[in-house]
Formats: sequence, C-alpha cells, structure tokens
Amino acid sequence: MTQYLSLAPVDNYLMADRNAEIALARSAAPESISRDAEVLVLGRHGYETAVKGKNGFVCIVERSWMAPFDDPEFLNPDQRLPLCLNPPGARTHLPLTFKTTELALAGLSKSQMLQSIKAAFDKKELPLPEPGSMCYMMSKQQYFGRKYGNADPHLMFWFPKTDDKFWGAGLPGSPVYVHQYFPQPITEFIISAAKWSDGTAAPAD
Repeated sequence: MTQYLSLAPVDNYLMADRNAEIALARSAAPESISRDAEVLVLGRHGYETAVKGKNGFVCIVERSWMAPFDDPEFLNPDQRLPLCLNPPGARTHLPLTFKTTELALAGLSKSQMLQSIKAAFDKKELPLPEPGSMCYMMSKQQYFGRKYGNADPHLMFWFPKTDDKFWGAGLPGSPVYVHQYFPQPITEFIISAAKWSDGTAAPAD
C-alpha cells in the first residue's frame, strides 16, 4: 500500500467546485438537519464559511489529516470525509480540525504535527469534547481511502479519554466501535446506521 509520508501539492486536497463541496458536506446528515446547518469549505489557508447556518449544526468535509496519526493514508489527498456536527461537537471538535488543518497546510511532518497537537492539549489550548458531542457521517460519497472505501453510514460520539469497556465497545458482536486517539486525549465511539443520509438502505455487513 502506498505510504503518504508528506503533504501533496495543496491543490490536490482542494475541491475546485465550491458548490460541490457544499453539497458533499451537507450529504453527511439527513436533509432535515443539514439544510439549516452552517457549511465550511477548505481553502488554501484553511476552512472558510460558505453558508451561514440557523440550527447550530456545522457541515464540513474533513481531509485525511484528521485520521489517526498511525493511519498509513494519513496524507492521502483523495480522502473526503463529510461530517455534520451538532452544536457541542462543533464547539469542541472543530478547533482540533482547524488546528490540524493549519499544521498540515503549513507542510509540517507527521511527527511535527503530532507533537504540536500534543502540546496544544497539554497547554489546554484545545478543548476536550463537551457532553453530547457527536456528528453524522452518513454520506454515500464519503471516502476513507483504499482500505475502507466508503465504509458505512454511522454516527460518532466524542468523549474526553475514557474506558471503552464502559460502552462494551469493540467486543465481539457489539455494534459499538471505538477509536482511542493519540496524542489527542479523546475517545471516539462509532455506531453504524442502517440508512444513508438520503434514506436509502445501506449494504448489510
């Protein structure tokens, strides 16, 4: 598998069609949620507000540098990860998105990014997840790279680092998956959904 060891030319991560990125971001959640959400798009220097929202939700297409640092496709320019975050998620996850994006676009190495993120949490410059922080990832167009492809529609819930055993996460037969991130002191629980955001049924496992 290709190892993405350094940032590709920035244009490779951008979407030339701003309206297409807005539509992709909104596709993360059912239209009843995403139609009134704020929408962010990625520019050459970071994320910009493309559409003002009304309901406190924020839709955004994250890029590969928001994957775990040990992901071999960490800087894969093909990845497109549409999320629609609820208000607590927007307040406490997006600062991490913005900081990581800033570091990536500055051309820092993966190890430099990791150390910068660790220092930001150690100094409390980045917030921990608020209670109730979550997002929708239900887009048919989401692309996690060659290993996972489009994955499946799911919801993600963020907590300050906790014991995944309290959720029964990752155990045989459990519908709850878990990511214990590093250096971020964050636990992410993932629960699959039966339908894509457009209401059509997702493939059964």
